[in-house]
Amino acid sequence: MASFLCRLWGEKEGQDIAEYAVMLAVILVIVVGTLRLIGSNANNAFSSVASTLQ
Repeated sequence: MASFLCRLWGEKEGQDIAEYAVMLAVILVIVVGTLRLIGSNANNAFSSVASTLQ
């Protein structure tokens, strides 16, 4: 990981580090949003099954 970051930092061609940071932030927002949606849906499903079993 450190060698990857060093290579990105020293690279003169291609995208800047700022662009990589923006892409990473967008990906993290999408992943966190998806996990929150899946988590709440899974919680509702488990609650429904638990109430049915009681």
